[in-house]
Amino acid sequence: MKSLLCAALLLSASFALAADPQVELVTNKGKIVLELYPQKAPATVANFLQYVKDKHYDDTVFHRVVRDFVVQGGGYTAKGDQKPTRAPIKNEAKATMEAGLKNDRGTVAMARTGDPHSATSQFYINLKNNDSLNYPSFDGWGYTVFGKVVSGMNVVDEIAKVQVMPGDAPAEPIVIQSARELPAKDETKAAKPAKAK
Repeated sequence: MKSLLCAALLLSASFALAADPQVELVTNKGKIVLELYPQKAPATVANFLQYVKDKHYDDTVFHRVVRDFVVQGGGYTAKGDQKPTRAPIKNEAKATMEAGLKNDRGTVAMARTGDPHSATSQFYINLKNNDSLNYPSFDGWGYTVFGKVVSGMNVVDEIAKVQVMPGDAPAEPIVIQSARELPAKDETKAAKPAKAK
């Protein structure tokens, strides 16, 4: 019994030490690194990472840019063709809000239609604190936050400044050239001691 308890404690400790996954978006404006929170938004993070692994986001665009609000992408090619998606996922906005994830500046959340459970591949990055998108929002559901920008917010801000056409589409394509999950950092390794000078 003790050995089982020890094994369970070791397993939970290893999960606690595991770094949150990060995804690098290489755009024609620069690189953006997103940190994702699978413990707070498990279904949403799993969905997003599967699209990354499937190369779904490669050569898609940020098709919607609303200054002082959001930049949105992940669903269309530069030619304006909508990419096929998997089935929609369950809205986790209530749980993530309770876990402390809000639609604040620099956070990443899932785009959806009027149906609360319609999110597929499209996501957006908040350009400011958008409290109106938090659970319960205007429809009793809100929008699921599942990560944040940890590098490249300056790139996001540059994207936010581009000229847009009616309908909020950029006048020139803002392309996500590639999206990949970065290698996990091993946080269990002890830091090397500093050498005396």
